[in-house]
Amino acid sequence: MRLRLELFVKSVPESKDFYAHVLGFDVVSYQPDGYSVLRKGDIQIALQAQSQLPDDHPLKPIGNERAGLGIEIVLEVDDLEAIYAHVLHVAWPLADTLAERPWGSRDFRVIDPNGYYIRLNELSTKESHA
Repeated sequence: MRLRLELFVKSVPESKDFYAHVLGFDVVSYQPDGYSVLRKGDIQIALQAQSQLPDDHPLKPIGNERAGLGIEIVLEVDDLEAIYAHVLHVAWPLADTLAERPWGSRDFRVIDPNGYYIRLNELSTKESHA
C-alpha cells in the first residue's frame, strides 16, 4: 500500500513552488489551474485548485475556514538537519523549531501556503506516536 495525498489549494502555482522549492519535491506534472503531481521518494502529493470543487463538496473550505484543519501531515526524512537548514535558508516561516520531542523523535514544523500543518520528522523506528 502507498499513500498519495491530494491537496485542494487556493493557488496551484504557489503550492507547487512551496513543495518544490521549500521541501524539495520533484514536479512530475504541472498544470497551473489543474491537477499537478509532485513526488519525493515514496511520497506523492497532488495539487488541485479549490476553485474546481463544487460549492457543496465536503473538502471545499467555507468562508475563512482553513484547509486541512485537524490534519497533520508527517514527512519522515533521512537528513532532517539538511532540510531544516534549507527551510531556514529560503526563509520559510517555522511553526515550530527543530527539537527533540518527549516521545524520542526529532522534528520541526511548517505550514504550507494553504494552512496545511506539516511535521518534518527524523526517520526513526523509535517513534510510536506523536
